[in-house]
Amino acid sequence: MTLLGPPSSGKSTLMRALSGKLDKNLKVSGNITYCGHKFSEFCPERTSAYASQYDLHNAEMTVRETLYFSRLCLGIGSRYDKLIEISRREHSAGIKPDPEIDAFMKATAMQGQETNIIIDVVLKVLGLDICADTIIGDEMIRGFSGGQMKRVTTGEMLIGPARALLMDEISTGLDSSSTFHIIKFISHLVHIMNETVIISLLQPPPETYNLFDDIILLSEGYIVYHGPREDILDFFEASGFRCPPRKGVADFLQEVTSKKDQQQY
Repeated sequence: MTLLGPPSSGKSTLMRALSGKLDKNLKVSGNITYCGHKFSEFCPERTSAYASQYDLHNAEMTVRETLYFSRLCLGIGSRYDKLIEISRREHSAGIKPDPEIDAFMKATAMQGQETNIIIDVVLKVLGLDICADTIIGDEMIRGFSGGQMKRVTTGEMLIGPARALLMDEISTGLDSSSTFHIIKFISHLVHIMNETVIISLLQPPPETYNLFDDIILLSEGYIVYHGPREDILDFFEASGFRCPPRKGVADFLQEVTSKKDQQQY
């Protein structure tokens, strides 16, 4: 699901509210529920993950060390004991596990940042495998570029156990091809792992826009549209706004909700 809207329309505030990261001093009306459960019934920090627009990292750690440390902090450590117990119960019940699944489970349970297959997969997908052992750096320590920094921020969130992922402007500093490949990987993750992902973008290119299943369109703090991507043009056409031929849908949605640009439609 993508969250579209002009700057200052409330995208970041909405995502912070959904992840339970709003300032405690703010007055909030209404309820936010996950599968019918309120925030008071579970820990939203373990269920959802929010990646902000700002990249904050330890400059002296490498990319691999950063992802490994993030994985431990998010509650995924060594699972040797669980794997031994599963093997014992399978043996006593006479169950022969699938060889590929069994090998994958053993690989993911390996302890140590050098051998963890999940970290290797995330590094490969995000294009960070070529600089996995390079320190991140900052203004005082030479590291890598801002685009790679944004990928590390995205990887920190993907590495954890959260089932609801809220990603705020992850395309900042990335070229359109890199953004497309990252979002394509996340879309596969959604369909295979049955996760919920909301990604806020300003003006995604058409090929990236077409990867999403649902659209939330914000304007001045109000939800203008929330529904399937295929129905959004029919919705605005029924309201009297037709998208011109060869016009990018994302660009049309930004303009049709703007008082200054709406007149041309």
